[in-house]
Amino acid sequence: MRVIKKVMKSERGIVLVFDGDGEPIPEYQGRYEEVGERILKNAPLNAVFSHITDSIKVVPREKW
Repeated sequence: MRVIKKVMKSERGIVLVFDGDGEPIPEYQGRYEEVGERILKNAPLNAVFSHITDSIKVVPREKW
């Protein structure tokens, strides 16, 4: 099973998820409302969560 390393959420609620090799993990990608809870449940504590706006901003997991 691949491990979540980076999680990015756009202003419009689209979520992109990548493993430690930078490869996308399709089963976790999609609308935040559909995948957000599952990501937070399965992501390790060292996963990096980000918001995408004009730039990418790393945020604490709790604020993601």
